[in-house]
Amino acid sequence: MIHALGSDAHRDPRRWIALVVLLAGAFLPPLDFFIVNVALPSIRADLHASAAVMQLIISGYATAYAVMLVTGGRLGDLYGRRNIFLIGMAGFAVSSALCGWASTAHALIIGRVLQGVSAAIMAPQALASINAIFPEDEKSKALSLYAMTFGLASMAGLFLGGALVALDIFGLGWRSIFLVNLPVIAIAAPAALFLVTDTRSDRPSRLDVGGAVLLALGLFALIAPLTEGREQGWPRWALVMLATAVPLLLAFWRFERKLEIAGGDPIVTPSLLRAPGLMRGLLAALFFYVVAAFWLIFSIYQQGGLGQTPFAAGLAILPAAAGFFLGPFVSGRVLKVFRRYAAAAGMGVQAGGLVATAVLISVGAPRFLFVALFFIGVGQGIALPNLVQTVVGGIDKTRSGLAAGLVNSMFQISAALAAALIGGLFFAVLGAATDVGSFGHAYSIAALAIAVCLLIAGWLSSGPAVPSNGDRP
Repeated sequence: MIHALGSDAHRDPRRWIALVVLLAGAFLPPLDFFIVNVALPSIRADLHASAAVMQLIISGYATAYAVMLVTGGRLGDLYGRRNIFLIGMAGFAVSSALCGWASTAHALIIGRVLQGVSAAIMAPQALASINAIFPEDEKSKALSLYAMTFGLASMAGLFLGGALVALDIFGLGWRSIFLVNLPVIAIAAPAALFLVTDTRSDRPSRLDVGGAVLLALGLFALIAPLTEGREQGWPRWALVMLATAVPLLLAFWRFERKLEIAGGDPIVTPSLLRAPGLMRGLLAALFFYVVAAFWLIFSIYQQGGLGQTPFAAGLAILPAAAGFFLGPFVSGRVLKVFRRYAAAAGMGVQAGGLVATAVLISVGAPRFLFVALFFIGVGQGIALPNLVQTVVGGIDKTRSGLAAGLVNSMFQISAALAAALIGGLFFAVLGAATDVGSFGHAYSIAALAIAVCLLIAGWLSSGPAVPSNGDRP
């Protein structure tokens, strides 16, 4: 069996070199989420884009990623993880080129959606391949390196986003933040072909194309008008789309129920949602990842309000990225002390950091923001792994992979909604003003809204205890 490659008797001699290639595939999707935030003001100026278009550049990527994530994993199970990994990489390269050479804002949005689809095809293969090719005694170390990749991607994205725009390599400006993916993929894709062993599931799940289409349509009908409607004065098309969002999402749910009853493999397994605490945990994930909008609004405040260059804005936000990278290292200790309240503790730290940034900006002391930003990052680094463990830990091991996929999809849906709603709140409060005080006020209102969402997420995550593998009451 192909899975035997990961057993002690059949250790793949190339597994550690292959891990580097797989981590490159895991690195690019979060990198391209974070790298865009710092460059958005430059994109807006160059393409004469509206505020709504800026939000869609974020939410289009996140929505496509969320909708295709589970399907991407199943493609690898069916057709071989290395093969689908390479297809995802090729798609990511093409879509990155489309973004880099986009001549209009709407062409850029299309490129970003295609990037999200490609990322969702590529990223699940990295984790699944690590599980397949590493023996049990090495898997923990390999998975730790995989988890660390996301912290590095956030730091690298925020720094590179500003640095590449400032360097203006070959006069490309902001376009280089997308085109930088091409040399990485040009090296990683051939390496994957020769170094990564192809694996697939012995019992692969079938593709739920109908569910994926209905979910995509429902989310698009919800997010597009929330993003564009405010700026265009809520035209009739926006109201019609909003009205169709609920029926489409209900149709998706009915489709999934019928598919499960018929013995199919739905994207969202309705019976799984009846597991104790899972729905509450997914709602916590939805409110928690609203923090994704923070990277957007803080960058715009830095550049639009304080007049910082993209490079300086990237440096200013690095304390949060550094905290995000370091947070998981203390996450285990927090879990021992707070147990099922560990995720809530991290979210409380985040919320406190966000309130502190609003206060510091309001009293005219932005030079001390780095302290508050660091705690925002640390809180996220603590909350994220503990929240996933809280949700997945109460699920039977045979279905924990499905639950983890639901959590990751919920994070991406939350990021898309946050860009639309929190971003919309920021621009609504800002209006046509251009002075530093107005930017600071708009940021503070949006930051406090994110803090409230985090407190709600903390309350949801620390609900009634769910028995799990022995480490929770």
